[in-house]
Amino acid sequence: MAVLENFEPQKVFQFFEEMCQIPRGTFDTKRISDYCVAFAKERELSFIQDEANNVIIRKPGTPGYENSEPVILQGHLDMVCEKTADSDHDFKKDGLDLYIEDGYLRARNTTLGSDNGIAVAMAMAVLDSKDIPHPPIEALFTVDEEDGMGGAHAIDLNQLKGKMLINIDSEEEGILTTGCAGGIQYESILPVHKEKKSGSLVTFRLHGLLGGHSGAEIHKQRGNSNKMVGRFLYRLSKEVSLNLVSVNGGSKDNVITLDTTAKFLVAGDVQSVVLEKAKEMEKIWKDEFMGEEPGLKVDTSVSEETDCEVFDDKSTQNVIAYLELCPNGLQEYSRKLKGVVETSLNIGVVETREDCVRALFQIRSSVETRKHQLKEQLEVCTKLTGGEGRVTGEYPAWQYDPNSRLRQIMVDTYKEVYGEEPVVSAIHAGLECGLFLGKRPDLDCVSFGPNLLDVHSVNEALDLASTKRSWEYLKAVLKNCK
Repeated sequence: MAVLENFEPQKVFQFFEEMCQIPRGTFDTKRISDYCVAFAKERELSFIQDEANNVIIRKPGTPGYENSEPVILQGHLDMVCEKTADSDHDFKKDGLDLYIEDGYLRARNTTLGSDNGIAVAMAMAVLDSKDIPHPPIEALFTVDEEDGMGGAHAIDLNQLKGKMLINIDSEEEGILTTGCAGGIQYESILPVHKEKKSGSLVTFRLHGLLGGHSGAEIHKQRGNSNKMVGRFLYRLSKEVSLNLVSVNGGSKDNVITLDTTAKFLVAGDVQSVVLEKAKEMEKIWKDEFMGEEPGLKVDTSVSEETDCEVFDDKSTQNVIAYLELCPNGLQEYSRKLKGVVETSLNIGVVETREDCVRALFQIRSSVETRKHQLKEQLEVCTKLTGGEGRVTGEYPAWQYDPNSRLRQIMVDTYKEVYGEEPVVSAIHAGLECGLFLGKRPDLDCVSFGPNLLDVHSVNEALDLASTKRSWEYLKAVLKNCK
């Protein structure tokens, strides 16, 4: 029996559960794109599937709405693939193991993909329906949103007739999003030179952090294990001569890193100093977080005397200095919207390769000049530590439109359905609407969605009751788009 079989809205959950059995990590979207095409063919709906695997599915308006302005329902097909350290889940071939706990849908030991599968499932339920009044629908399902918004970059929006676009990629019920931060992906490459040395091999691992979305949860000031390990290495290097062997943490620039391991060689009888410094830093971090990182844990092991290939002294100093110097986390709050983050960045990936250490950042800001100021800081930091940097992706901010017809329809409908005013706001996370508006300035965009918790982490959860309410709200909005 399907996990969600007895929950309403039945069709929404049916389609979402089907999607959860199809691997759909970013850059692995052909299977989920083909699923959408098969869905359209079964219902004799017209569709377009482009070379990037984006899909557009069209459905005519219901009686009385045939000549209404089309409405675009939009979400992305790909998901962030994160799992616990002890999970053997293979995101390339395994479906998700769903379960319900306290009214929330979760996936065992992995991310859930409700970001943004729930948008696709809602749009499919509209396309599948026989009794929901609606104008002509253009369902736009993009790919590779979670790493550079590749689908949004590739899509030809001139294929769409509609101007009103409802993006279902927000994560808090009761908030209508009408603007978002712009972003830059920045990559630093620090060259390393290696040599053979003898000593004791130390493995230092910091793990158990909460992690989360580097936009939506950056204001919570959660620990970033890449920065924290850099801090430990810097402090230890002032007391002990060490040479790095590797440092690795994170797999996505838009995920707050929760698990990082550094390996390094120490010479002489300094094991007790290393172990004591590790214990000292663990206590410092726990004191600083004041209980807000309850799973924080440090594991340190020291091997017997060994010979191995290490970074030379200069390369070791450069990498440690870089990790200690580079900016990270919340930088500025908005001066116009109380409590909304304006500017941040996240060192989501640190990866040791054969001849370099690679660091990958996600920079976000609703102010273009602030965004580029952070890029410049990273450029300086990278050059000072002997490296080279480059921008690997960029997307614009989505600016508030004071004349939005769609926003007014959605505000009025919210009051009808909920009996209260919605919050109309901007978010710090990046949404595809900014890119869409760069291509089609005539678009009128609003984003909403049900309550999602801890997206981009293994604690991701979808609020089932909120999903039902959000579905009823979407149906009412479409009814009012006549």
